[in-house]
Amino acid sequence: MSINELQDEVIAEFSDFDDWMDRYQLLIDLGNEQAPLDEKYKTEQNLIEGCQSRVWLQADETDGKVVFRAESDALIVKGIVALLIKVLSNHTPDEILGADLHFIDRIGLREHLSPTRSNGLLAMVKQMRMYALAFKAKEAKG
Repeated sequence: MSINELQDEVIAEFSDFDDWMDRYQLLIDLGNEQAPLDEKYKTEQNLIEGCQSRVWLQADETDGKVVFRAESDALIVKGIVALLIKVLSNHTPDEILGADLHFIDRIGLREHLSPTRSNGLLAMVKQMRMYALAFKAKEAKG
C-alpha cells in the first residue's frame, strides 16, 4: 500500500468519530496495540528532542525499506507515533522523503493538540525523515 493509500485509511478511520474524546480514545487504542519497544532501543540516542514526553524511535532498513518502531511514556503521544509508523514504515527512503503527510490536518490532529504536543508531532516527523535521509545517503555510497 502506498503512503497516500495508508493516509486515506487513517482519515477514513477517524472520520467515523465526530467527537474528539472518541478520537483521543482511538489514538490511545492505536498506541496500546503497538508492540513494546525492546529495552535495548530505549537509549538517549533514540529519544526524540522537542517532545514534552519521552518518545524513543528506532529505525532499521530491511530490503531497501525503512522500518520504524517506537514507544512513548504518554498514551496520546504513543498513539500519534503509532499513526506515523502505520503511514511511513515499510516504505523506501524516497517515498518517506517525498510524502506529503496531509492526514495530520485532515483528521484535525494538529488543531486538537496542545502547542507542545504539536511541536512533538513535528519533531517525530522530522526525525523519521532524518532516518530516511540517512538510509538514502548510505545507499548512495553503496
